[in-house]
Amino acid sequence: MTTSASDCLLAVSGITVRFGGIVALDGVSFEVPRNKICGLIGPNGAGKTTLFNCLSRLYSYQNGDLLFEGQSISNTPVHMMAGIGIGRTFQNLAMFKTMSVRHNVMVGAHARSASGFVANMLKSKQVREEEERLKVQADEVLHYLKLSEFADRPAGELPFAIQKRVELGRALASQPKLLLLDEPAAGLNHEELHDLGELIKDFRDRMGITVLLVEHHMSLVMSVSDWIVALNFGKKIAEGNPEMIQKHPEVIRAYLGGEPAQGVAA
Repeated sequence: MTTSASDCLLAVSGITVRFGGIVALDGVSFEVPRNKICGLIGPNGAGKTTLFNCLSRLYSYQNGDLLFEGQSISNTPVHMMAGIGIGRTFQNLAMFKTMSVRHNVMVGAHARSASGFVANMLKSKQVREEEERLKVQADEVLHYLKLSEFADRPAGELPFAIQKRVELGRALASQPKLLLLDEPAAGLNHEELHDLGELIKDFRDRMGITVLLVEHHMSLVMSVSDWIVALNFGKKIAEGNPEMIQKHPEVIRAYLGGEPAQGVAA
């Protein structure tokens, strides 16, 4: 997708990642425009989660650059990623299971906290007021995600699908400009899958959040994405709108093996 500098929120430019002799990403480049949903697809081992880990600054890359709002994030520490506007969910649930749902979501809101370490230790008036503000903000997120009835329950006691929404709430509470969703549909049934798709589109349409989505459920990716980037063996093999990607011979070959057949969609 060709975008102007002002419309481009994220630019992935020639990213190469090596683990010893293994090339996990090989010169991958693409752009994600503001207020769009971009699907990132590919078979297992294609490099999708590796790229997410680079965007989260969990992994370093040997070549290339990542530009967020036109600025390189190569030297941005992990703990500052949420503060600059990049939120993320994980393929495997990452939450505080003994903490309440509300407090898990408040952890995300703390990324925008203004109080310092000493003020937090002393529980100053400023900190108490900010905690109340973060609680209100968390409750708004819980209401939006239909989690209010679970607010005071330990997150680890809840069904898997509810825990997935709690993690999503924590990411939303950080007020991201770019939301990285790593297989959010894993373990969901058909009805839950549909609800998730509507929610992701609502992030874009009503909240103005740009989404980069890694997902193996092709029906979900095709129904919500404005643009799709396909990887295989660490290389970009195609990008385009959903209709183009479903018919792209390299994408069909990557998923099915062999030559593309008439009428076969990825």
